[in-house]
Order: sequence, then structure tokens, then C-alpha cells
Amino acid sequence: MSDAKVIPIADQRGLLAIPSAAGPTPEHGPLLDALGRPLRDLRISVTDRCNFRCSYCMPKEVFDKHYEFLPHADLLSFEEITRLARVFAAQGVQKLRLTGGEPLLRRHIETLIEMLAQLRTPEGLPLDLTLTTNGSLLKKKAQALKDAGLQRITVSLDGLDDAQFQRMNDVGFPVGEVLDGIAAAQAVGLGPIKVNMVVKRGTNEDQILPMARHFRGTGIILRFIEYMDVGASNGWQMAEVLPSREVLALLQSEFPMQALEASAPGETAERWTYADGGGEIGLISSVSKAFCGDCNRARLSTEGRLFMCLFAHQGADLRGLLRGSADDSALGQALRGLWSQRTDRYSQLRSSGQTEGTPAQRRVEMHYIGG
Repeated sequence: MSDAKVIPIADQRGLLAIPSAAGPTPEHGPLLDALGRPLRDLRISVTDRCNFRCSYCMPKEVFDKHYEFLPHADLLSFEEITRLARVFAAQGVQKLRLTGGEPLLRRHIETLIEMLAQLRTPEGLPLDLTLTTNGSLLKKKAQALKDAGLQRITVSLDGLDDAQFQRMNDVGFPVGEVLDGIAAAQAVGLGPIKVNMVVKRGTNEDQILPMARHFRGTGIILRFIEYMDVGASNGWQMAEVLPSREVLALLQSEFPMQALEASAPGETAERWTYADGGGEIGLISSVSKAFCGDCNRARLSTEGRLFMCLFAHQGADLRGLLRGSADDSALGQALRGLWSQRTDRYSQLRSSGQTEGTPAQRRVEMHYIGG
């Protein structure tokens, strides 16, 4: 009998119903959800695997050698991903972000990027094509990613102290290799580069100022993210959240800073700049200051489930439509029906205390749909 450990992902418990193509959803005009939010950003998970075991995402005691990841046949093919992305673009999506797991583990990821780079909006404009990575393979792949048509990159990095970083990734990966990857990405023109630091109270808050000092003046945008209650495997506790206001106060104790306007509607980060022109930082207050009100993001899982919130517990099976008889018109109608019914605003409800008692074990895991 297998001793495999499995965290049930919510789409196995039930799927969102996909509205019939004969339903009342209009085929044309602005696509808005039930709260008036447009669809602009699609995050595409290309693998559920990662070579790190960070405690806040894929803790080793759960995702060990016995953990059963998705078989390759269940993953969307590059052609299926591209077809869906084309349908999303026709409905208003302007930005594609490739995620994982660790997306650079997906074999021949450059081929997918080449395919997605050919897509256009209804106005004939290229899509904003970006990727989030832990940086472990970036030094090797930076040039190929750029040549394939990737425009920008975001690197997850939770500290500069090598011993501490190796403890956090829990596989002994050295921080110097990630920094070399960032340098390689910058050298080939994948920018502006963003570096995301998840801040966990009692774990790595002592790395906030060293990270700011390191990236200040480099043209790289450093963003501090509050530790989030995503999924069920990370043992999240509110006491481990360091609110962004405390991060900002610490930064301002050393660097005078000025607030900036949001760069685009639905922007997740509050933007600040060093008063002396040393560059920009961002604060993503996903717990202490919910930004659901203008959320314009959808997430496509590794094997084709559409989730309309990072904290969702159900997804819609688009792979079933892809591998069935649905044409692009039917896919677009299904998407319009799903998005037009969307009411997700988990973080706002959490902030107001309305999620108390909600079974966190039903929420989808971050490694499965990306951050």
C-alpha cells in the first residue's frame, strides 16, 4: 500500500459549472464580473513541480519524495495553453504571466514563450509577457528566454544571508546562484526586473534593510509581500504576518521615501520611491490591506482549471472543453459566462472577519496555480 502524502487540491472535490453557450451572456462588449471588474491579467501555471521546498509554499514534510505530482499527460500542452491564451486575449486580457511551481522546470519553456509572443490583442498590440521564477535556473536560461520573446521577469528572493536563504528554500541552494541569475537577466535586457520578498515575522524580517541596500540604485524593483494564507500546507498564522506599514517604517528609518501613483488599474503593489532617486520599491499588503476591489486577474492551473481568485476552492475545467468539441467561440462564451458571474473577494472578507470558520483545507495550493 502506498504511503504517498497527498494534499487534496480543491478541483478534485468539485468543479465550477461552466455556463451553457446558449446562456444569456452577451458575446460582445466589455467583459466585467459581477462586481464590475474587468479581466486583464491571466496567470498561467505551466508545472506543479518546484526544486525548492520553501516552508510557506511547498514544505518538505508534505512535498517529500513520496508526493505525487501531476502526470505529464494531465498537463496542458503548449498548443492548448496558446489556444486558451488567444481566447483570453480576445476577451480583454492584456498580460500573461507564466508561473508554477517553478516554470523554468517545464521542458522547452522557450518554445511556449515563442508561441505566446505571437499573440495580439483585438487592437493588434502584443501582450505583456512575463514570468515569475525562483531564479535557480535563470543564469542558464536568461538569453534563451529573451530570444524567445519574454519581456520581463520577476524573481522570488526572500533574503541575502546565505545560511538563512538555504534554510528557507530547504534544499541548500545558495543565494549567490540566484543573484547571478538576476544579473544575467538584467544583462540580456529582461526588464524592468522585479524581485519579490515574502516577509515572515520571526523568520526573515532582518533581511528587509539588507535587501533594500543591495538593490537600491540597480534599476531592479524590490517588492515586499505579506506572508499569505494560501492553501492548507503551510500552517499559516496571522501572528507571522509583518504588515507592510511596519516594513515601510523600517525602510523609512534609513531611507527617506515618497509615494508614487499606481502604474495601472488593478496594480497589486503600493509603489514608493527613494527620495534621492535611488529607485523604486513596492509593498504588497495582501493581508493587512486587501485590494480585491479592482482585482482583474484569473489563474489557469497546470492541467487547465480556471481559478478566479488566489484563495479559490473550485476551478472550472477548461481542459475538458479544449479536448472535447468546443471551438474558440464556445471557449470564449464559456469564459464570458464564468467571469461575468465572478464575485470573489476573499481578502476583503477576511479583513472584515467574514471568513472565520472557513475551512482553509479546501483552498487550492499556491504551487498549483502560482502566486
